[in-house]
Order: sequence, then C-alpha cells, then structure tokens
Amino acid sequence: MKKRVAIVGASGYSGEELTGLLLRHPEVELAAITSRHYAGQTLAQVFPRFAHLPGARTLQFTEPDAESLARQAQVVFLALPHGVAVEFAAPLLRFGCRVVDLSADFRLRDAAVYREFYGREHPAPELLSQAVYGLPEVYRDRIKGASLIASPGCYPTSVLIPVIPLLKAGLVKPAGIIADSLSGVSGAGRKAEPDYLFVECNESVRPYAVPKHRHLSEIEQELSLAAGERVSIQFTPHLIPVNRGILTTLYFESARSFAGASGLEDLAANISACYQAAYQQEPFVRVLEGKALPDTKHVVGTNVLELAWRLDPRTGRLIVMSAEDNLIKGASGQAIQCMNVACGYPETAGLL
Repeated sequence: MKKRVAIVGASGYSGEELTGLLLRHPEVELAAITSRHYAGQTLAQVFPRFAHLPGARTLQFTEPDAESLARQAQVVFLALPHGVAVEFAAPLLRFGCRVVDLSADFRLRDAAVYREFYGREHPAPELLSQAVYGLPEVYRDRIKGASLIASPGCYPTSVLIPVIPLLKAGLVKPAGIIADSLSGVSGAGRKAEPDYLFVECNESVRPYAVPKHRHLSEIEQELSLAAGERVSIQFTPHLIPVNRGILTTLYFESARSFAGASGLEDLAANISACYQAAYQQEPFVRVLEGKALPDTKHVVGTNVLELAWRLDPRTGRLIVMSAEDNLIKGASGQAIQCMNVACGYPETAGLL
C-alpha cells in the first residue's frame, strides 16, 4: 500500500517542485497540499504544467492545519520559511507523523547559533536534538527511521558534499577555506521583492549577504563535525541571472604542506582515491574525470551534484568545484531522497 504524504507550503518554488516529484513517485500518494493563498483551487488550476498527472485536476490546495494533515498523511513535508515550519513540526510529530522540513528551523544543533544567524529565539529548542541533518551521503544511517529530518540548504549542499570527505581524510587544512557560490534567482523563493524583479536581476551579477549569510551557520557546523575541530570559512554568495542552479568554487590554502616529500602527484592520487571511496557508490554524486568541469546545465532538473577538482602547482592551492539544481538536490529532491531512506524505499525512487 502506498504511503500517504502531504506538503505544507506547496505553492513556493521548492513546494512546486516537490509536488511534481511526489505525484510521479511510485511508492507514495500525494494526499494533501496546502497554501493559504490558493486554498480552494485545484493543483491543475494553479500549476497547469501538472494538469496531465493523475489527481491534479481534483487535488485541492487547503488551509494548513496540523491535526487535519495528520489524519490525511503519514509523512509531511514542510516547504515553509524558517520560523514558520516549526509551528507545524511540533504538533505533527505529536500526532505521529514523520516530518521532513525544508526550512532552516531544525538544521542547527545549538539554539544559540540559531538566534545569532536568524535573529530570533528558537521556538522549539527541545526538538533540535531529535532532528537529523538530512544529507544522505553523510547521515544515511541516522536518517533511517528518523521522525524529524532537517533537509539541508542549497548552498550548504554544494559546499558540504565536496569538502566533508577531504576534511575527514585530513587532506586539506580546516583553516582558510574560501567558498564562492553563484545561485539562480529561484533560490530567493517565490516572493515579490524589488531585488528579484526581472529588470533588477537580468544582465546583472551581484554578491549579497556578505560576510554572514544564514546558511554559513549550518555549513560551519557540519564542517566542524567532519574536521573534529572548529571550522570557520569565508563564504560569499552571488545572485546570477538564471532561473535555477548553483555553482560553487572552493579554495584550500597550502595544499603543498599536505604533499610533503611525496609531492603534488601523490596528493592528487590521494584526493582522487578519497572522492572515489566517498562517492563511487552514491547515486546522486557525480565525480568528474579528465578535463570535465561542473556545469549547471548538466544538473538542472536532476537530483545530481557534480564535482571536480584541480591542484594548482603554481599557487599550491587545491580548487574544488560543484554544481547542483538548487530546487532539487538543494531542496525538494534531497528531501525526497531522505524520505526514501527513512521509509526503506529505494533511495532513487521518484528521482530518476
């Protein structure tokens, strides 16, 4: 029997993508979708691109209500802004639902860090220890059977997947890491603000949230856990005039000091072996070989993250690059990947 699932906040960009993926998922039935703005309208009316899919002409958006959702679904996805998702997570958990949260409300382990980066007290700090960070490539065993899963942000995913294996293997210094990320406009969400209007974004590239983007908090948390010591990085996000996709370039200082007498060739072999060991069997991480470099056009519309690396013999630095779809591997697809792991489905179900 198919598991019944629901989406709270199904009308945003991530919620829309999540809806389309779940409608095609072989193991689940999409039983409920919520949106205060579109309550009473059918999915096909709001998103005509789904009109051909089974149920799209009858499934209606409803007002969000935790008790009602718990009667309709066993798994509930929260595609809501931070600070709002937590209002639904706590009651849904009490009603016995499994919750997959796409917001930042449960990604951090320390309520004080949440307050520092999000400017408010955490509404349910007692749940932070229960939440599992939803990066399957790192926390697959903990995700299995978890009742509260905090799906990572798009920027963190683009940084953590390339960096964590290197830190665990001791192949890079934890200090001095620099991350430059470029994101499509959909990463800001579906909202009418001047900064994200077409005329403001088109033919324009600009940095923002410098030097302390909110996602930096979970990036540093997870890198610190991987390194076994406090890690602080320099992270600069940029808005670029494309709909979707993230390209991240990472710089690591003094790779030569890790090569020692063996030289950069042996270091290169160790890095290659490290990535192969970490990701050779991973269905959604593609480590590029030869001259290939990550490109958003190869990953948009998929749950795949591409990565590649280069050692620069002139500067001695290691350069690592990644590309992903911010709405899929950086949000909805990764959330479904987590659900698949938690519920015992094939990890690739609904994602290939």
